[in-house]
Amino acid sequence: MHLVAVGGSDAGISAALRARELDPGVDVTVVVADRYPNFSICGIPYHVSGEVPDWRSLAHRTISDLEAAGLALRLDTVARRIDARAHTLVLGLPDGTEELLAYDALVVGTGAVPVRPPIEGLAGPGALGPDDGVHLLHSMDDTFAVVRTLEEKRPSHAVIVGAGYIGLEMADALVTRGLTVTQIEQLPEVLPTVDPALGGLVRHELAGHGVDVRTATAVEGIARTADGLEVHARHTSGDRVTVVADMVLVVVGVRPDAGLAAEAGAELGTRGAIVVDRTMCTTLPDVFAAGDCAVTHHRLLGDTYLPLGTTAHKQGRVAGENAIGGTRHFAGSLGTQVVKVFEMVAARTGLRAPEAASAGLHPQTVEFEGDDHKAYYPGSHRVRMRTTGDLGSGRLLGVQLVGHRHAEVAKRIDVAAAALFCGLRVDELSDVDLSYTPPLGSPWDLLQGGAQAWVRATAALHAGTPGR
Repeated sequence: MHLVAVGGSDAGISAALRARELDPGVDVTVVVADRYPNFSICGIPYHVSGEVPDWRSLAHRTISDLEAAGLALRLDTVARRIDARAHTLVLGLPDGTEELLAYDALVVGTGAVPVRPPIEGLAGPGALGPDDGVHLLHSMDDTFAVVRTLEEKRPSHAVIVGAGYIGLEMADALVTRGLTVTQIEQLPEVLPTVDPALGGLVRHELAGHGVDVRTATAVEGIARTADGLEVHARHTSGDRVTVVADMVLVVVGVRPDAGLAAEAGAELGTRGAIVVDRTMCTTLPDVFAAGDCAVTHHRLLGDTYLPLGTTAHKQGRVAGENAIGGTRHFAGSLGTQVVKVFEMVAARTGLRAPEAASAGLHPQTVEFEGDDHKAYYPGSHRVRMRTTGDLGSGRLLGVQLVGHRHAEVAKRIDVAAAALFCGLRVDELSDVDLSYTPPLGSPWDLLQGGAQAWVRATAALHAGTPGR
């Protein structure tokens, strides 16, 4: 049997390795558009900051490791066309010629590409690019271009367009490198994946490290002048904003790279992502898709689009197993995410109240603040959290946390994710047997304190409702 995986990032490599793990007799070819298979794109900000000096360290596995696992790597090779009926793939080779590659099963893991917003100066004739100090950031080649700008042009002031996860991490990275940073976000608050009350804490952390944060401000154009780059923006009030910089980084999200599968006839769904079932099958025969190019099954929402590295690894593993005859189902995502911004960590899992309400649920969110461990032991930190549950069933729907980087925020959100995965009610969080020692926690963990606060608040709501 010959399995071909298109894409050398999380989903494609996970699919290929899982197939070989289950059946060492399967021939596996991985088609990689660049020469950097299995690199951690999530690690890019830490190479840019200088905290990970050698970019090669970002490789989850080396090329030798992958070849030793039995994968045949086709580097600098572009998958151009799928003929699903003939079970063939047309490859564009590094020398410009084409080759026809036959397959028995195909896994499409083409990932996502950066969104290029409608900003004057980013597209069309005379568009600004890396040579001008204007960058989009998604791949290793993008990373090398950013580092070249930093090393060769030695910019002193950077503008970051976007304040999502990558934008925030890059603000941290560029400040660490000694740059002055202005961050522009068109939404009312930074990190819109958490509630504004918690996003405000992140904005305060950015400002505390010298980042000039401009929210509710949309960038309209970028222009080169004799003094460098000018970023022209407009606040929602109508006021115009102009920022002069040496470097501009545009990181406003990604969209699925689904063109290869779509041109072969695969059905597309939410946000143009490839439609797959829970086994990661597409609507094409013997063609699977996984990762940021495919729709995501969410355990609370059903099918959606939620590009995450953890999800891509899991979906790829399922696709690789089923491509060689398995029957495994993707268990689903909860959108569990975490980000470090200087000395602060923000995390979420499950749904925020607006998302839950849009899904037809009846959410109630209650905020709670507590210590990460017993306050009498030195070094304790306060953590803010918001717990969302369903008023009808009491089921836990989501948790958000913001606290110091040493407050174990990431591990606490993982506990909440496990509770969500198992379908616990909010009050059942208090029954979970969690560890305790004063330097690390409390008899009632912070999560349990938040759950109890939610139960008290919703009991009061019920008590005050006529007929309850």
